[in-house]
Amino acid sequence: RIFSFLDVVTLCRCAQVSRAWNVLALDGSNWQRIDLFDFQRDIEGRVVENISKRCGGFLRKLSLRGCQGVGDNALRTFAQNCRNIEVLNLNGCTKITDATCTSLSKFCSKLRHLDLASCTSITNLSLKALSEGCPLLEQLIISWCDQVTKDGIQALVRGCGGLKALSLKGCTQLEDEALKYIGAHCPELVTLNLQTCLQITDDGLITICRGCHKLQSLCASGCSNITDAILNALGQNCPRLRILEVARCSQLTDVGFTTLARNCHELEKMDLEECVQITDSTLIQLSIHCPRLQVLSLSHCELITDDGIRHLGNGACAHDRLEVIELDNCPLITDASLEHLKSCHSLERIELYDCQQITRAGIKRLRTHLPNIKVHAYFAPVTPPPSVGGSRQRFCRCCIIL
Repeated sequence: RIFSFLDVVTLCRCAQVSRAWNVLALDGSNWQRIDLFDFQRDIEGRVVENISKRCGGFLRKLSLRGCQGVGDNALRTFAQNCRNIEVLNLNGCTKITDATCTSLSKFCSKLRHLDLASCTSITNLSLKALSEGCPLLEQLIISWCDQVTKDGIQALVRGCGGLKALSLKGCTQLEDEALKYIGAHCPELVTLNLQTCLQITDDGLITICRGCHKLQSLCASGCSNITDAILNALGQNCPRLRILEVARCSQLTDVGFTTLARNCHELEKMDLEECVQITDSTLIQLSIHCPRLQVLSLSHCELITDDGIRHLGNGACAHDRLEVIELDNCPLITDASLEHLKSCHSLERIELYDCQQITRAGIKRLRTHLPNIKVHAYFAPVTPPPSVGGSRQRFCRCCIIL
């Protein structure tokens, strides 16, 4: 029982103390959760096979993240021996193919969480296999598996209707039809990541909003075709929304964010970087209706002014909630904004790169009220001093973290 509390490294060391300790330390019941990330460069397939034979049915959670030496054969042996596995992380295991998912489907029916991010050989066949053999699947990450299409998503959701978290980041072949399948078959969905799925439009995401009322986290950053219709759909159908990331969605406006803020009062994190049409009006609505806001990115929102920050600093979230605000490349922001943020006692970090009207003096005044805050900014020297010989040296801007 004492050994059951030890990590992998300590167990291996204990196994070398004596024969008795070797038996106890290497007992499969002590190896229910294994993370081999710290050893990723040295892990080969035979290591995974040996672990699976020793752990057998005891193993519930295994992370092979970044273990590029592990392939399909080793994972087939693993699947055969560890049939009670519930959480499996294969992120960055670039050697694996559809054969691995076929093995998991055949032997690992209790699988709940599977991470296949950056396993670029994965195709629709893998999703079909998981649908047939892993009905309890709740979380699936197939980010950057760019061979996946709507056909794979259709097969997946028909057998795994209990999905709660799905990451499709970088699956560039996906179209609106794939989202319509998700919206129709995954009512329990809580988290969805569609970053850089460039073909996605309003039609697909509206279907998600209407079918997935429990949605709490949506990332659509880089989906440049979406408009305010998405924000309206979220406001009308997803009142539990906590996280919204829509960076580089330049068609979104104050009108859409007004509807969103008035209906989604549990928002905690918003990434609005490069939503270039929004103005202080959006900040006014957030300050009134979103008291739980903790993280807000407004970088490259060039129409934001001190007045918007003033409303935010006086808003319901300011005193106890707001922790991070990013204002990079907001040219209208001045030291007055920093004065308005002094009342944000929970503020931990502020980003001010390329805010030309922010001064060192303004940052120092902010820090007198918030001594633990991290301020990221940079400044150009006012007048570079002449160098020896009469010519002037060239100075680049200096990044500072105060």
